[in-house]
Formats: sequence, C-alpha cells, structure tokens
Amino acid sequence: MILLAIVGGYVATSMLLLRFPYLLHRRKNIRFRAINIAHRGGAGENLENTLTAFRHAVEVGCQMLELDCHITRDGQVVVCHDEDLTRITGQPVVIMDTLYQDLPLINNGLRLDFHCNHVTQGGDDRRIPLLREVFESFPGIPINIDIKVDNDDLINKVSELTVQYNREDITVWGNRSSQIVHKCYAVNPNIPVLFSVRRVLHLIVLFYTGLLPFVPLTESFYEIIMPSILLKSGKFPSAFTSKQRIFFNLCDFILMNRLMFAHLRRRGIQTYLWVLNDDEEYERAFYYGADGIMTDFPSRLSRFLENRPDIVDRYGTLHH
Repeated sequence: MILLAIVGGYVATSMLLLRFPYLLHRRKNIRFRAINIAHRGGAGENLENTLTAFRHAVEVGCQMLELDCHITRDGQVVVCHDEDLTRITGQPVVIMDTLYQDLPLINNGLRLDFHCNHVTQGGDDRRIPLLREVFESFPGIPINIDIKVDNDDLINKVSELTVQYNREDITVWGNRSSQIVHKCYAVNPNIPVLFSVRRVLHLIVLFYTGLLPFVPLTESFYEIIMPSILLKSGKFPSAFTSKQRIFFNLCDFILMNRLMFAHLRRRGIQTYLWVLNDDEEYERAFYYGADGIMTDFPSRLSRFLENRPDIVDRYGTLHH
C-alpha cells in the first residue's frame, strides 16, 4: 500500500511538472523563433554553404541559417561541411592543412545528402566563405553553427567572432559530440548550445522514466533527425534491410513525441527537426509540435507556410 502511494505520488508529481515546468525551472529566454531553417543555406537551391545560398534563403523567407565551420592552417574560420574537400571540390584537400587562399572552388554540381536524386547546379559563386563574411552580410539573422571538429582554436575563434559581431543572443552552436558541446559552453556560456547525441539519448531516458520534469537542462535547442525520412524512397542511394527498417520505425516512435516536445517548449527549449524537404514531411513535423524545420529547400517551406497561417500563428511571433 505504501509502495503504491509512493509510485502514485511520483507519477502525479511528474505529470504535474511535465505540464507546468515553471514550478521548478526558470524558462529559457530565447530571443527568436525560427520555423524555416535553411540547411547549409538551402543546399537544394544553391551550392551549399555559399554566400549566394545564404542570401537566397533569407530573400525567400527563412528565419535561420544553418552552416558548418572548420579552421584553416592560417587560422581562418571557414564555412564548409566537409573537412576533406574531395566530395565538394573533387580535390583531396584537408581544410586544416591548407591556407585559406589555397582552398579550391566548389564543384559546379553537388548531390544532396538527404535527397540523393537531386543535384544542385552551381552558379558564379563557388567560393568557400569565411564565417566573418556571413556575420557581416546577415547581421540580424539567427545562425545555427555546427562546429565540425574538436579543435580549441576553432571553438575560441567562433566565440570571438560571435562576440565581435554582437551575436551571442542570435547564435546557436554545438555538435553531435558531447565533448565539443561542453567545450563550447565552457568557452562562452552566453551562446545557446544544442543537445549532443549523448544528451539526446539521456533526455529520452529521462522522459520515458518520468524524471525529465525534475532535471535541469543546460541546452536550449533540441535538434534531431525525424527517423521516418530515412525510410522514404529517393532519399538515400541504397535500400535498408527489414531489420534496419524496424529499427528506424522504433526510433521514430520513441523520438517523435508531442508530449515531450510540448514540455520542452514550456521550458523555452526549441525543437528542430532535420532534414525535411517536402510538404508531407513538413506536415508531420508540425503535427508533432516541432518549433522549426531544417530544409534544403527554404523557398518550398516558405510556400508551405504561406498556405498554413495556422502553423505560424501557433508558434507566435517569428524572428524579426
């Protein structure tokens, strides 16, 4: 009887705090909301991580630019996804071993990572830009930075640039690695951080055991893949086995939880799902309560949102 009372009290308290987390936690004060997030600047519409891509994404209505950073041999912070440039330039050049002025140009055509049948054709802008240039070109646009390698100089210089351009409250940074996220937060706790993979798993365990409402969270942005996209034809070049499909379906069931997303939102933590590229995926993400969608096609997502004012109204004021 006593055990039942204890368990019942625990469940009731957990459910209460799940719905009203402000009774225990101070809500995070994030300055902006970004529904339309341009993945690598909108890699399906322009060459990824170029100034042209970023400019186009902003023009068609994205509220956040997502990009990736590395550091060159001469200490320049560059915007590029790959450390080895073979995929995007055709040359086996490693960024950290190369002077910025010697980095090769991006190929004329790049195949999308999350839409294998799509090749984005290049234009006049094939240069790998500096992070400084992006900050200067888009001073008021929130930027989501993936620190691609565990390099102290890179982390320190990204922090210095963020402070220099007065962007601490409209910049997000992190990596899948917990070690990199810890370093980012230690170097500059004023810049909001993403959940690492390990912390995502930790959060999932906390949620399904009822402990999440009791635990403080350092991170401000819960950025995860929507596993169902892995099962769609045309997304990836090779088919998955039946066991792999069962695994991805299970991951989707566990990760896509409206109650969990709603709880995080009440704590001021925004949920971003990636990388979604068609209306069906957008619809499903918003059904589960995602705050933002990372897409290779920001103009496509803008058109979707134009026809769904209820979604924009649901999340209140966008970044302005």
